[in-house]
Amino acid sequence: MTEILWYLIPREGAYPWEPEGRREVDLTYLQQLGTAVDRIGFDGALFATDLYDVWPLASALAAVTRPSFKPLLAVHPGLISPTQLAKMALTFEQLFGRDRLRFNVVNGSTPALRQAGLQLEHDERYALSAEYWSLVKRLTAGETFDHKGQFYELTGAGQGLRELVPDGGTHVPLWFGGSSPAGIEMAAEHVDVYLTWGEPPHLLKEKLERVRERAAAHGRELRLGLRLHLIVRDTEEEAWAAADRLLDVTSTSTYERMLGDAAANDGEGWRRQFRQHGGVVPARARELEEHPNLWPGMGLFRPGPGTAVVGSTEQVLERLAEFRDLGVDVFILSGNPLLEEAYRVGETILPELRG
Repeated sequence: MTEILWYLIPREGAYPWEPEGRREVDLTYLQQLGTAVDRIGFDGALFATDLYDVWPLASALAAVTRPSFKPLLAVHPGLISPTQLAKMALTFEQLFGRDRLRFNVVNGSTPALRQAGLQLEHDERYALSAEYWSLVKRLTAGETFDHKGQFYELTGAGQGLRELVPDGGTHVPLWFGGSSPAGIEMAAEHVDVYLTWGEPPHLLKEKLERVRERAAAHGRELRLGLRLHLIVRDTEEEAWAAADRLLDVTSTSTYERMLGDAAANDGEGWRRQFRQHGGVVPARARELEEHPNLWPGMGLFRPGPGTAVVGSTEQVLERLAEFRDLGVDVFILSGNPLLEEAYRVGETILPELRG
């Protein structure tokens, strides 16, 4: 069955990468957003690393949403100890329901992680991640053990968690996207859902085949997920006009900041997104359309996933069906503003996509 999540961050508005495009957000608004996404029928939401820390944000929304609504929390491995993360996860499930929490593994970029004190290069981040998550899995499963590895040395790990671990232990599923060979290898061996940003189907097919091959080499089979932005309107013309407006309202300073960061980012997934637009700001959005209804222009003014599906309801559903034919059965969708577009997508896309 297809699983469909929405995107949820506190940086909200019609074009929130610009100060004038943001709306005021507080706890009441965020809980309104969370309950709306829940009641519309999304299976959960991705709580991304942004302005707020994901733990208090997800906790605030888990308290007002149904147990079937599953938060996906973005976590950088290594920023807190694996023992502490296991304790946080077990506490979350004690308070808000078992089998509700999922982790989105974010390995980040080298410059960003150096700001947090992690002095690791690209492939070292994946080596740390593999060791980190293997420890978290053992801790949430209720094991007590000693460990001496490349990055961590633990003695009597898990002893202080015994009262929190439910009978039979628990497993918090790992969701992860990494496009480099090291990232794909880590995913193949350790994660449950492999995530990728949007790309033309022929490029995505090639990547997903590599992921399947490496997972099979470890005797595993992964679910496949796709993170996409949607600009869906009644007509194709209206949708592309909405994309044009995003280009028009974005400031020169934002373009310069985003495109100037290109050389410093060592993430292969980000580079694949960047190559789709090549750092070129077009006069009209559709100049970047290399595959029908796929627009890589979001990456010109916002970090992370840069691909949007732009078109009428029928066209957007056709493109999403193409991705499903490649084996994708998890979609993490977004639109701006998050609240209004959740309703729009819920009414136009969600019923058919789930069917």
